[in-house]
Amino acid sequence: MVRVSRKEFRDLADPVEAHEAIAGLDLTPEAETVPLRESRGRVLAERVDAGMDVPGFDRASMDGYAVRAEDTFGADEGSPRELALVGAVHAGVEPDVTVGDGEAAEISTGAVMPDGADAVVIVERTEERGGNVVVRDAVAPGDSVMLAGADVAAGARALGPGTLLTPREIGLLSALGVDEVPVRGKPTVGIVSTGDELVRPGEPLNSDAGQIYDVNSYTVATGVEEAGGEVRTYPHAGDDFEEMERLLIEAAEECDLVLSSGSTSASAVDVIYRVIEERGELLLHGVSVKPGKPMLVGTLGTGESPSAYVGLPGYPVSALTIFRTFVAPAIRRAAGLPEPRTATVSGSMAVRERYGEGRMRLMPVGLVEDEGGETLVYPVDKGSGATTSLVEADGVVEIHPDTDYLAEGESVEVRLFSPDVRPPTLLGVGEDDPALSRLLDRLDAPRFLPVGTREGLRRLRGGVPDVAVATGPVDRDVDAVELGRWTREWGLVVPADNPESVTGLADLVERDLRFVNRGTDSGLRSSLEAALGDLADDRGANRRDLADAISGYELTTKATESPARAVLRGKADAGLGLRATAEHLGMAFVPVGRESVRVLANPERTKKSSVEAFASVLEAAGDVFDRLDGYEPN
Repeated sequence: MVRVSRKEFRDLADPVEAHEAIAGLDLTPEAETVPLRESRGRVLAERVDAGMDVPGFDRASMDGYAVRAEDTFGADEGSPRELALVGAVHAGVEPDVTVGDGEAAEISTGAVMPDGADAVVIVERTEERGGNVVVRDAVAPGDSVMLAGADVAAGARALGPGTLLTPREIGLLSALGVDEVPVRGKPTVGIVSTGDELVRPGEPLNSDAGQIYDVNSYTVATGVEEAGGEVRTYPHAGDDFEEMERLLIEAAEECDLVLSSGSTSASAVDVIYRVIEERGELLLHGVSVKPGKPMLVGTLGTGESPSAYVGLPGYPVSALTIFRTFVAPAIRRAAGLPEPRTATVSGSMAVRERYGEGRMRLMPVGLVEDEGGETLVYPVDKGSGATTSLVEADGVVEIHPDTDYLAEGESVEVRLFSPDVRPPTLLGVGEDDPALSRLLDRLDAPRFLPVGTREGLRRLRGGVPDVAVATGPVDRDVDAVELGRWTREWGLVVPADNPESVTGLADLVERDLRFVNRGTDSGLRSSLEAALGDLADDRGANRRDLADAISGYELTTKATESPARAVLRGKADAGLGLRATAEHLGMAFVPVGRESVRVLANPERTKKSSVEAFASVLEAAGDVFDRLDGYEPN
């Protein structure tokens, strides 16, 4: 009798070791650019900044009459104001009227605000009379108007690298006019089934000879696609060494990862481990797991970039179990995809949410994990017209009509928008900042809500976010741990060559210049108000009086670049902004001062891994500030 050699399983690897061996393989393909229409389920390879304001114009948010707000001051039921009706503006049509003193123009929801108008009186508070319109309600500048950039501000960080593109994100990119996006490449996975007994489905089967249909090629291929990989199948290989070697090397030359099933046991006729040893490197043979002990991990090819290789067991249940446990996570990591999760999650309300409107509510919510890994749920609702609500919300909580409120700490069930949704690793809120956008790129899947310094600190006091970013003077302290800070130069952004020869805040007060401000939640606005207060002190005047003298002071915009973009569109002579913004947009800059930008951590989350990672990023962020004009690390 002829004795044959056998490859024995010795020193079976611990499952952790198997995970580490596969994690050490390089499966990551190069990034690529794909049409937006084909990007669903892909992962962004680079940050996408908003290249335009959404909306791109000031528009009416209600049906009514476009007016100059000051013409309505003091109007009420007893003392209405009568304005001359000068025309009408409809959605999708460029206005052909200008609203002057004592005038109004009929306007439809979504229509462009005509020149001269800065507010809309809703139709319910008006009455037409003899070619005029009677106004029975006073409005302030900006009332019932969605300003350019109020939904998405040009220059804002729209989506970061590592973002999974679902219909929500694709909707946001569509609103920005993006038609193609840079995405992580799909790892190419070659599948080779081995074993003399296997027959491809559709071919004749001889059961008397012990033949069986090839199940693994199809089940594993489906698993690869589900995990984010791109499948290539190769012809069936028997147990012949030379044919198996040829197919495996061909697959290795064309794919990032090669998977085989069968021929991994200790039987003498199972020779695949010999191919790996001779034409690559065998890293692991056998894992201490049931089912699925016969498993191979290695590389194929002897060049500079050998392909990864994993040999799966031959039994379909074992093969699929091993694939899902060990291989699918590696494919997802290479494609940049998160681990899957069920379509519903349970969590605790992070804040008390009042309701009591007597109707069923589908409340958009975001998810964040606390330091202990418990899921917290917080409301996200910016209005039905805001595209960004789609990105900031992870799912919805159904609230019964009889519910008056959800208590802080109350358990709720969240219906996720997608089974792929994950809480962000880090939830940040507060002041938007160009340096911050670059720093966030160095973290794994963070989420930042640019709500401004004042609102950011309020939310930090409420305990929901992990960190808040603040700048400028603040009204009161908040219990927080400072992770880091930097300074930035701020002032007035004006057109290139500064045609109006603006030299400082005094010009805004003394001259008939149009100005664009930031919202009251912005720390940059607080810095402006402090500087205006200093100017008032020097003159022995009242700060409020100086602010009232500045044309446009109360008509505010959303984000860092918004005022500068308004100046570029010819809507103003100067805007509140940063030196870095002026440089980026090719505009001139009039310096006024410097301010510190601070990153403040929730004291209950300082040991959370993503907060610690952010602290490390801040410590090594010198190169970011070197590349931005007007920035200095502290």
